[in-house]
Amino acid sequence: MSGWNERAVPDQRGRVAVVTGANSGIGYVTARELARKGARVVLACRSEVRGSEAADRIVAEVPGAEAQFGRLDLGDLRSVREFAATFPYERLDLLVNNAGVMAMPYGTTVDGFETQFGVNHLGHFALTGLLLPALLDAPDARIVTVSSFMHALANIDIDDPNSERRYSRWTAYSRSKTANLLFTHELARRLAAAGSGVVATAAHPGYAATNLQTAGPQAEGRRGAERLMELGNRVFAQPAEAGALPSLYAATAPDVHPDSFYGPRLAMWRGAPARSWRAPWTLNDAMGQRLWAASEELTGVVYGQLKA
Repeated sequence: MSGWNERAVPDQRGRVAVVTGANSGIGYVTARELARKGARVVLACRSEVRGSEAADRIVAEVPGAEAQFGRLDLGDLRSVREFAATFPYERLDLLVNNAGVMAMPYGTTVDGFETQFGVNHLGHFALTGLLLPALLDAPDARIVTVSSFMHALANIDIDDPNSERRYSRWTAYSRSKTANLLFTHELARRLAAAGSGVVATAAHPGYAATNLQTAGPQAEGRRGAERLMELGNRVFAQPAEAGALPSLYAATAPDVHPDSFYGPRLAMWRGAPARSWRAPWTLNDAMGQRLWAASEELTGVVYGQLKA
């Protein structure tokens, strides 16, 4: 694993991949490198303009690449259902749940969920469940959910998942990233119980320079905070190309195990991908099952093939 980079990604010819939020940042790099290795990649993005431009850019950068846009708004369950219903392939070899929002002012999704919990967790929970039949039909399929080292700042509050009692942007973000890891934990358990070979795993980019950091301040017009985030990206962050390596490793490396968590080697901050520390509450079976039940109830998406 030491020194592992995008050149080590195995041959992906014949495989179909979906990468959410692939129009920029680590999602774009992940989609591009999978396409470079021969995968047919669907860039699942909210904006048709930005998503289509990103797919065209991949084709221009990588001769022979197969990349296409698919409209997906994770903050709207109707959009999630439409994406899954119109998915153009019979099987899906790789789902990278990458898209997310960070430290946003309080808001709600179309369906009334707190934005960060709704987009970062519930949208991907619904998408994975709806695409599960296509994943189960693929040999050696993988589901990679992108979390964050910020998950260590807060466990979820299962009695107030939408932060209706009290809202803190960073606490809500951290809880949504904990939810990503609890989802992976419970999904891996259920896949194993069903005898499935699908691998559910997780990754995080460390501190990578993307537009994720500036989106919150931009939404509120806090120019000072936006400039501070931009400065942090320039001085401290690693580039998106490096931030994407843990996702690519989790998605393609041969020695990846279910319910593992990969991030940058050096203090979870930067460097080549390695097994990453995770908070003990992200391995709590009872909490994983409670979050799963709540997620099914909130989204209406039931994983019929995977029993409790």
